[in-house]
Amino acid sequence: HIADVIKRAGRTATLVPGDLTDQAYCRALVDTAVSAMGGLDAVVNVAGKQVWQPTLAELSDEQFEQTYATNVFALFWIIKAAVPHLEPGSTIINTASLEAYTPAPDRLDYASTKGAINNFSKGLAQQLIPHGIRVNVVAPGPTWTALQVTRGVDPETLPEFGSSETSMGRAAQPAELAPAYVFLASAESSFVVGETLNVNGGMNTP
Repeated sequence: HIADVIKRAGRTATLVPGDLTDQAYCRALVDTAVSAMGGLDAVVNVAGKQVWQPTLAELSDEQFEQTYATNVFALFWIIKAAVPHLEPGSTIINTASLEAYTPAPDRLDYASTKGAINNFSKGLAQQLIPHGIRVNVVAPGPTWTALQVTRGVDPETLPEFGSSETSMGRAAQPAELAPAYVFLASAESSFVVGETLNVNGGMNTP
């Protein structure tokens, strides 16, 4: 559906289905994008895995490993493959979360990956800016996505998701996050490096 929307707007979209926890796929994803698009101007990492578990005892080794493979290792593999193709003026945008600062006790694996992404991105920004490549982060607050309705949060609290955490009394819609990514990918943010842009409806975050 998304590819169709992009194509109807007169742009190019290439679908590359696969498993982000597979390092070879992540490399092939970048190679395909470079070939199909004629190069790379921006790398945006938004994929994530989030599964609610009420206790540490119920958080399995397999889930912990899969969450890190999806949220952290895939991001690392994609960026590492992409950097040789990025010219000065290019950007990398990673997705953290408010849980990088205030981890939920029932999403220990997910929250810790977001802290890792935030920290990794800030260090990488300093490494790449001499080459003219900017790295920044978007940290969303509660946002309605497929993660929430597939046991990303406690099913009993799902109807009230985001209503008590944000100053606006509700969770965000994905379209409300998109402008943050567009800004960080554009020349309008040419002096923004190593920053985390919080889009969270007024939550108290660093």
